Amino acid sequence: MAITTIKKTTKAKESADIIYLCDEKQSGLANFLSKEELLYVSKKFKSDKKRFFSINQLKRFVFVQIVENDGKDYLTKENYRNAGNSLVKRINENKSNSVQIIDGINNGDYVIACAEGMALGNYQFLKYFTKAKEKKNPLETIEIVSENIKKGQTEELTSVVESVCVARDLVNEPVSYLDAVQYSKDIQKLGKYCGFKVDVLNKKKIESLKMGGLLAVNLGSPTPPTFNIMEWKPKGAKKIKPIVLVGKGIVYDTGGLSLKPTPNSMDLMKSDMGGSAAVVGAMCAISKVNLPVHVIGLVPATDNRPGQNAYAPGDVITMFDGTTVEVLNTDAEGRLVLADALHYAKKYNPELVVDLATLTGAAVRAIGSRAIVSMGNAEKHHKQLEAISYDVFERLAPQPFWDDYSECLKSPIADLNNLGGATAGQITAGKFLEHFTKDKKNKSKYPYIHLDIAGPAFLASNDTYRTAGGTGTAVRLLFEFIKRQG
Repeated sequence: MAITTIKKTTKAKESADIIYLCDEKQSGLANFLSKEELLYVSKKFKSDKKRFFSINQLKRFVFVQIVENDGKDYLTKENYRNAGNSLVKRINENKSNSVQIIDGINNGDYVIACAEGMALGNYQFLKYFTKAKEKKNPLETIEIVSENIKKGQTEELTSVVESVCVARDLVNEPVSYLDAVQYSKDIQKLGKYCGFKVDVLNKKKIESLKMGGLLAVNLGSPTPPTFNIMEWKPKGAKKIKPIVLVGKGIVYDTGGLSLKPTPNSMDLMKSDMGGSAAVVGAMCAISKVNLPVHVIGLVPATDNRPGQNAYAPGDVITMFDGTTVEVLNTDAEGRLVLADALHYAKKYNPELVVDLATLTGAAVRAIGSRAIVSMGNAEKHHKQLEAISYDVFERLAPQPFWDDYSECLKSPIADLNNLGGATAGQITAGKFLEHFTKDKKNKSKYPYIHLDIAGPAFLASNDTYRTAGGTGTAVRLLFEFIKRQG
């Protein structure tokens, strides 16, 4: 993975390519352009109403960019990210390995957003190209010249962008490499690199714990399941109770015996571990930045195949918490592995549990790829997370979470069925998961939020700085949320 490094510097270099972010007044632009160039740009801005110009000064390019202010801070910030994504394409076309962003708008947050869009848009997954070096983007370093950047802000942004790219890499890996066992090895390597602790439970341990959901889904696979426990507990963590992140780790989903159609379905299913990739990426960012918050990440991992002694529609399985579940569709497997992890989370007496999953097609049909379906019982945390989701532009679309949605999860032969009804599938899936957050007497439950990222986690084509393939959705959201808990 090639990392785009973001740095703060004190002054502009005469030979470096420059991106000058300015407002309508074009304040300070005279320091970088000749009188003739300045006159040309001023006329163009007035006559053509263009927001961008590129000037070749032979020894360097100067890119002049005005970004629309939409009146709302979060929208303007996103405009700067999108501008950064457009600019990175031009920088790479010029074969430049570094560029400087000049703050002519006197706003550090917007400059950081521009650099963020550039760095995220510069991402590539080139591992399997035989001529990867020829395809690699030249840009390696973004320098920011601004008096409005706080100490450590660029280092934090570099760590967060790198962690998003970690999640993207994991999602983009094919199952021929990233099976459940290899996934655990990669998580362990990332733990050593970033500083968080990793404990991996193997199949024998999973069997001893009687994690019936994870074991049932794994029955058709030639590869054993794993259960990955990540922990970040720095000295001086400000809260005793941990925040627990749970990610669906289905490394490949055929649908099992309820086989998926292909194309445009099964052929995208290497991405079905996108929720767990977001958890791993968030753990990387949290630990690299040294956030003073106790965080635990849980990733149950397996593939879902129709081979060997695969579980079948009509089976009844006993979950880790003792609940019996009638299987109506083996393609509704993600909730089964998550349920075991949600029960496991109880041992930590958590302040909050957030699960993330590419869980339902219903979520995609409801809101497309523009947002994350969300629901839960932790109202205060949910509202905070929703507000942050606009700031990082990984927006939440909260759904009703009424108890009567659980009615269609009833089974005539078991405690629950794993499918729900024909409508509101994204909500009934969440209600299924909520059952496993309750205590044995079914009376109390820990604070819980469910995020269904099925829409934005994997894209067929670029959507500005969200590159095709794995997007790393929710890494930035989780990081910023946990940062504000410290």
